[in-house]
Amino acid sequence: MRKRGEWVSAFVFLLPLLFTLAIAFFYAFVRTVYFSFTDYNLFRVSQFVGLKNYLALFRDSYFILGLVHSLVYAAIVTASQTFLALLLAVVVNQKIRGLTFFRAAYYVPSIASSVAITTIFIWLVNRRGTVNWLLGLVVQYWPLMITAFGIAALVQVLQVLWERRHGLPVKALDPVLLATSLLVGAVSTVILGRVGLIRSNPEVEVLIPWLTTRQTFLGIPLPLLSIMMLNIWTTTPTMMILFLAGLQDIPQELYEVADIDGATPWQKLRYVTVPALRPVMFLVITLGLIGTIQMFDQAAITAGIAPLESVITLAYYVFWAVFGTGTLPKVGMASAAALVLAMLTLIVVLLQRKVGFSERGWYS
Repeated sequence: MRKRGEWVSAFVFLLPLLFTLAIAFFYAFVRTVYFSFTDYNLFRVSQFVGLKNYLALFRDSYFILGLVHSLVYAAIVTASQTFLALLLAVVVNQKIRGLTFFRAAYYVPSIASSVAITTIFIWLVNRRGTVNWLLGLVVQYWPLMITAFGIAALVQVLQVLWERRHGLPVKALDPVLLATSLLVGAVSTVILGRVGLIRSNPEVEVLIPWLTTRQTFLGIPLPLLSIMMLNIWTTTPTMMILFLAGLQDIPQELYEVADIDGATPWQKLRYVTVPALRPVMFLVITLGLIGTIQMFDQAAITAGIAPLESVITLAYYVFWAVFGTGTLPKVGMASAAALVLAMLTLIVVLLQRKVGFSERGWYS
């Protein structure tokens, strides 16, 4: 009787959640499956059409574009955010002054409103926005920047060789020597510019239409590439927090043994850190794939500015088929596309677990 009472109490507490799941997920899923086999358009009684909607999807150019964009988007964004998140986590895991500020600063984009961030981003990538203005400065001053960094690199190499020749075990990027090298590079560049040996380019105005164009870069539409950069920036901090939690759970004894064996920072990262983070890596990649394949909000916000064929994804196609075609809503095709999106998400995650990082490491 006591066990039965505990089960009843647990069920009562779970009842609101179970009711929400039953209505918002299970019932919605069953209705979506049903509509995918009908010609329902919100205004007339639906009729069964079999696989007609699924066949029509693969004859729809917008669906094919959305499928390709979703796969390319998922591959590039997931790989980039995983790499950058791990790099940032390693950096903020160091014992340095002001660490709390840097952790908060890196995480702010992740908690901000997606709509607000996207709206600000649209302003930044305007034809005369901040991004194009900064690119204009790079085009104008790139001879000076290359000269400064080139001189700094040469001075750094000479300093390191000089110190090692005198028996001092300095690192290649020793902070003190690096600060001296950068200072010498900057001063030398100013002097060379004053005497006229190097000059900046004439002032140019960069007017790249990041969103209002059908142009592509390496086969990727510029508007979609812009959304990729935005998504990498906003999602990397969340993944960084997951990696940071994993890093703090790694036994320090492993690093001490690696130090005794004379391991370099790169070797410790490759042979200690990454293997120990395999479960976290699996979680990060899986969450990244699910989130990127189902990306909707940025595409929906920028679709009013960018050409539809440059930003459409599978998730946005589902919305567009019902509300954006300008004709009767294609609820049947939208339901079929939603199920294809769900199956694609499941297949991609399973393939990643089979041939990529899993919670047990790399599969051969």
